[in-house]
Amino acid sequence: MLHVGCGTENPEKLPKEMRGPDWHEVRLDIDPAVGPDIVASIADMSVVDSETVDAVLSSHNLEHVFAHEVPGVLEEFRRVLRPLGQVLIAVPDLAIAAKTIVRGRLEEAIYRSPAGPISALDMLYGHGEPIANGQHFMAHRTGFTRRSLAEKLRAAGFVDVVVVEEDRALLASARRPR
Repeated sequence: MLHVGCGTENPEKLPKEMRGPDWHEVRLDIDPAVGPDIVASIADMSVVDSETVDAVLSSHNLEHVFAHEVPGVLEEFRRVLRPLGQVLIAVPDLAIAAKTIVRGRLEEAIYRSPAGPISALDMLYGHGEPIANGQHFMAHRTGFTRRSLAEKLRAAGFVDVVVVEEDRALLASARRPR
């Protein structure tokens, strides 16, 4: 499994079904300080050979690239997957942020993450504290609704696309066709 935008090593970040001995995590991140196996951007994973992984896990990374880069990133995910390989993606649910903003609560905490309190402003533009500390790659450059994420996955050639809303995030799963 290729874990893109992995952050610091923590097996608890992996889906339960991918924590067993049948899975080997290869960690890819743009930030060398987190000690990934591969230092690279999700927008250019050319260092990863085509059709070499059974799964790509991307948790809260896709929103960090510009909207025009999303199709290319999804094509990279599909490229490295073996036929019938699975992609699992989590992104902030902008519908939740929009509802909160309409209620006038732009900067109030909606929930608490391991990184601290998260507001609608953070969901839209990225968690303020790391960005203020110079980690500009943590800024959000695009966003998704349930429908837009599903459409982008299908446009990138994925099949069996499912996007669900869960805990203020969108969780998507899809497969590379044969």
